[in-house]
Amino acid sequence: MFGNWIDIVLIVFAVIVALGIGLFFLNRWANKRYSQQQDMVQKNKQAAEIYVIDMKRGKAEEANLPKAVTENLPRTAKFMKMNFVKAKVGPQIVTLMCDKSIYSALRVKEKFKVELAGIYIVSVKGAKTKYQIQEAERAKKAKKKVEEKLLKQDSKKR
Repeated sequence: MFGNWIDIVLIVFAVIVALGIGLFFLNRWANKRYSQQQDMVQKNKQAAEIYVIDMKRGKAEEANLPKAVTENLPRTAKFMKMNFVKAKVGPQIVTLMCDKSIYSALRVKEKFKVELAGIYIVSVKGAKTKYQIQEAERAKKAKKKVEEKLLKQDSKKR
């Protein structure tokens, strides 16, 4: 009666262990590949000044990327939505890709100093993200409240 349940539990346990081991090695492979890509990006980055014309989030097929880039994209990346920035770099107008944190730091119709690795924006110099701006405003409000509290206490003492 309980023999069947024990067999089922052991099989389920073995499958879970096998999945865990598989995910462990997949994670190691992905981390190794990511570090190699980051090394390549760090070696090939260049400082540039860009003027942001347009920003949008969409699929790689919808963005006006060069043919060589769209052919070399992985199959999964063709279906994912990415952050694209249409910008003027020198005399050329190009479509650039970036991460979410960089995308939130950029604003339309403004110039920025950035580091580019091909068509990928690695970093933005001197620009703050929306989150950083909000944190600075919160810190100012908190400081103002503390100062007002100290002034009230000082006026009560007199």
